[in-house]
Amino acid sequence: MGTYSSATRQGAYEPFDLQVSRGQVDGHTPVFVSGFNATVGTSYETVWSESTVYAYPASAVAIKVSSSDTNDTAAGTGARTVTVYGLDGSYNQINETVSLNGQTAVTTTATFLRVLHLMVNTAGSGGAAAGNIYAGVGAVTTGKPATVYGVYTADGGATACIYTVPAGYTGYIFDFLCSSGVTTANAYTNIGLYSRPLGGVFDNTIQGRCANGGSFAIPLNYPVGFTEKTDIEVRASATTSSNVTANFSIVIIKNPD
Repeated sequence: MGTYSSATRQGAYEPFDLQVSRGQVDGHTPVFVSGFNATVGTSYETVWSESTVYAYPASAVAIKVSSSDTNDTAAGTGARTVTVYGLDGSYNQINETVSLNGQTAVTTTATFLRVLHLMVNTAGSGGAAAGNIYAGVGAVTTGKPATVYGVYTADGGATACIYTVPAGYTGYIFDFLCSSGVTTANAYTNIGLYSRPLGGVFDNTIQGRCANGGSFAIPLNYPVGFTEKTDIEVRASATTSSNVTANFSIVIIKNPD
C-alpha cells in the first residue's frame, strides 16, 4: 500500500472548518467545552460537578492534584498520570503532567491562574480513573482539596462548562447546547452563557429556558466574539432539582501582532 498524500494537496479543497480542525489554518484552534451538574437547584450554579458557582483563583497558584481513590497512583490499577491544562499568571496557555499518589496531593511546579481541563493520560489494569480526581488548593481531605478548581470524575471525565480566552487571542462561540435530564411536570430549567471581560463582571450573554427533561440548541450564524482574558461559563437554575448538561464550541484566533 502506498502512502497518503499530504494535506497540502488534498486539504486545500476541504471546508474551512475541517481545515481548522486539522490544524491547517495558522492561529486558529477549536475548543469543545462541556459540563455536567447533577443537582441544579433554584439558585444559579455553574454547570460543573461541584454544584456551586465556580470560584476563580485571584492569582496564579501551584495546584494540588489528588484522587478520592487510593488506586489512582503511579503504580496503581486506576489513573496514573494526569495533565492539568490552564493559563499562567499572564493568561498564557500552559499544561503540566503529574504522577498521582492516591489521596495524597501532588503539587504542580507551574502556577495556574486558570484550570481549564484535566486529562488522564495513563492508567493501570482498570483502564480508567478509579475515583474522582481533583485539582485545587488548601487542605486535602480524603483526596479532595478545600478549594476545587477542576474535577475529573470517574464516570464522566472532565465536566466543567468553563473557559477563559488566552492572552493574545479572541474567542468565537459557534453554538450553544443545553439539556435537562429530569422530567417533572410544569417545571423548567433556566440556562445562561455568562461572560466576564478582564476587570468586568459576569453578564448573561446568551440565555434560554427548557422544560425539565427538555433541551435547546442555539446555532450562531454570526459567532459571538470574546476578547482575550474573558472568563466564560454556563450557569443554570431549576424550579425543581434537575441535572443539567451544557456545551459550546469556541474557536480561538490569534490576534494580529
